[in-house]
Amino acid sequence: MAQITLYLDDATQALVDEAAKANGVSKSRWVADIIRTYAAHDWPQDCLALAGRFADFPLKEDAPGIQPADVPRLIY
Repeated sequence: MAQITLYLDDATQALVDEAAKANGVSKSRWVADIIRTYAAHDWPQDCLALAGRFADFPLKEDAPGIQPADVPRLIY
């Protein structure tokens, strides 16, 4: 398992301590959970910059009204 070193000011360290304690997890687990939450849901800026750049990109509203049937999906 990889390790990192964080340098935090006292106020930020207190926030981490309080949040980890309130959630009943170690500080390492709390920080890892926060990183997973924010890193997994944020799009890279270069990706976001592409939004609206393709004027001829077909939109759902412009597609024909009849859509093919969805394929069967596996149930887990």
